[in-house]
Amino acid sequence: MQFAFIYDGQGSQKPGMGADLYEKYPVFHDALDAMDPTGKYRELCFNGTEEQLADTRNTQPCMVAVELALTALLESVGIKPSMTYGLSLGEYAALSAAGTMDPKTAVDLVAFRGNAMAEAAKGYDCGMAAVLALDAQKLEQACGSAKDAGYVAITNYNCPGQIVISGEKAAVDKACEAAKELGAKRCIPLPVSGPFHTKLMEPAGQAIAAKLEGFEFGSMDVPVLFNTTAKPLEEGSTIASMLVAQVQNPVHFDGCVETMVQSGITATIELGAGKSLTKFVKKIDKSVQTYAVYDVKSFESVRDGLAGLA
Repeated sequence: MQFAFIYDGQGSQKPGMGADLYEKYPVFHDALDAMDPTGKYRELCFNGTEEQLADTRNTQPCMVAVELALTALLESVGIKPSMTYGLSLGEYAALSAAGTMDPKTAVDLVAFRGNAMAEAAKGYDCGMAAVLALDAQKLEQACGSAKDAGYVAITNYNCPGQIVISGEKAAVDKACEAAKELGAKRCIPLPVSGPFHTKLMEPAGQAIAAKLEGFEFGSMDVPVLFNTTAKPLEEGSTIASMLVAQVQNPVHFDGCVETMVQSGITATIELGAGKSLTKFVKKIDKSVQTYAVYDVKSFESVRDGLAGLA
C-alpha cells in the first residue's frame, strides 16, 4: 500500500505532545534529541503551557521536531511515504521526509521562520478564524465588507465547509460577523499569534528569501505537494521560492488532497498532534483511507494494522 505522509500545521499543537512516545520508543527519543540537542523544544512540548506553545516562535520548531521524530518511528517499522505534503509549517517536515534536508536543518529553518513571522506580526493586533459552512465567494464578500476595520483575507482552503481567514483582529472579527450573516454556521478563533499567509507577512518572506539564498536542497526521494500550488515542484520554480511564497499566500490543502488522489495515492498518514488533517481529508474525499499517528496508542494501532501492507 502506498501512503502520503501529511504533516500538521500551527493550531494543532498540544501540551504534552510526544511525551509518551519519547518515554517508550528509543527511535523517537533519539530522533528528537538529535534535532533538539539543548532540550529547549522538548521541554516546551512536554511541559509548556498552551499559551507558550501558541507563540509561533515556539510552535514551529516544536511541531516539526515532533513530526519528524514520528517519521523516524514509522520508518523504523517499515512504513514509508510515497508522497508528502504538509499544512503551512508542516511543509518543512514534508520536505525533510522527502529527503531534501536533514531533520535538524528543517527544525532550525522553521525556528528562523517562526522568529521572522513573529517580527513581521509586531505592531498588529492579529486574529485568525476558521469559518464553517460558507463558500469561498461569500467569504470573500465578508472579508471585503470588513476592510474599514483593517486587513483580513482568506488564508487557508482546508476542506469543503472550512476556510480560514486571517489579518488584523478587528477586521477578522467584523468579517466573522458578516460571514454569519451570509450563512456561516460558526467562526472558530484559532490559537495562533500572527496574520499568517497574508500580505502582512511580506517582511517574513523577505527574511526567509535572504536566509535561503545559496542554500542547497537535496533532491526529492518522493514527490512533495506545495501549499501555494497544490502540485509538485513545477519547472521554473525552486523549493526556496515556494517556501518564500508560502509564508505570505494562501494554503490550498484541499487542492493537495485532490492532486494526491489524481496521482493514484488514496491513503494518508497524518503526523503531528492529532487528527485535524485527517478530518479535512475525509471531507474532501471519503474514499481515502486515513490514519493518524500522534501518541503511543495511535502509533501502535497504525503499526499493527498496517503490518505487511506498507
